[in-house]
Amino acid sequence: MTWQHVDLDAGTVSVWRSVRAQGETKTERSRRTLKLPGAAVRTLRAHQQQQAQERANACSLWKEHGLVFTTSVGTPLESHNLRRDFRKVARAAGIGERWVPKELRTSFVSMMSYHGVPVEEIARLAGHASTRTTEVVYRRELRPVITTGAEVMDQIFQPKQQRGTPAEAAG
Repeated sequence: MTWQHVDLDAGTVSVWRSVRAQGETKTERSRRTLKLPGAAVRTLRAHQQQQAQERANACSLWKEHGLVFTTSVGTPLESHNLRRDFRKVARAAGIGERWVPKELRTSFVSMMSYHGVPVEEIARLAGHASTRTTEVVYRRELRPVITTGAEVMDQIFQPKQQRGTPAEAAG
């Protein structure tokens, strides 16, 4: 991700590139501009200041690539280093060391679903060409028990005195 694709004043990030060969996204639909949560904007502003300090400290060693996330001398992060650093963060957060960055996509999709966001909107946010990818590949049910069947059956079979008047039951 480059700073060119991040607009901290608007609080958005434009997803137009990928780590895939030639840097293209998988599909046209994968290209999108997303509103960032306020916490992400604040964190990116602080990161931008830290990166400016690293640039100043590195002097002539700094290799400018315009990247948001770099080594301390401005070069792109190697995937194995990124995974190692991510595991440190996961360990410090108390969620274990086996996490990898790609799991954040599944976590995002699952949390959006848990909070009632329609699958069509989640697919749009994730850049999926269809809701099937969202539902089958990325969404994990966070609720431990599916309660719908029991709740409906309780409504159907509750004693008559608890149902109310026929008008209330119909309304």
